[in-house]
Amino acid sequence: MVALLDDMSRDGHRGEPCVVLSNDADAGGLERARERGVPTIVVDHRPFAGDRTAFEDAISVALAPYAPDLICLAGFMRKLTGDFTEKWAGRMINIHPSLLPKYRGLHTHARALLAGDRLHGCTVHEVTAALDDGPILGQATLRVLQGDTPETLAARVLEQEHRLYPAVLRRFAAGDRTPLFLNG
Repeated sequence: MVALLDDMSRDGHRGEPCVVLSNDADAGGLERARERGVPTIVVDHRPFAGDRTAFEDAISVALAPYAPDLICLAGFMRKLTGDFTEKWAGRMINIHPSLLPKYRGLHTHARALLAGDRLHGCTVHEVTAALDDGPILGQATLRVLQGDTPETLAARVLEQEHRLYPAVLRRFAAGDRTPLFLNG
């Protein structure tokens, strides 16, 4: 999220951050957003006790005053319903720490290592109701090194995420949905 905010502050970017929303009041990104003068909102999912629709309605109400054109998910670990994703179809993107369609969901680095993959990376995609699905907007690949652990691989993939996501957002905000492919 910070990489997105920082890139949007640079010349030539068509995107402008209007708000950062989190479901976790302790998320470090909230303070980083405030440091950059970006308003923040917290909509805690816990009071909704499994009622995803009510939680998403609360998100929509919280976002409404800011009228965002686009939602960029980053570290938002909640599955969204079809009703919510349909409202934002073509205007909500996410980054995932694998080369989709491989390894949707959690524990992507451990799964790549267990499978003996030689390449791993991250993917930016449009968000749909299906988990970690939707049109691919970009991928960054890197070689899996002998001796990599899930933690070392995660750290190296995170570096690629910080390169890929801002580059894809910059293109996406300018109306370019051509997939971008980077090598790490």
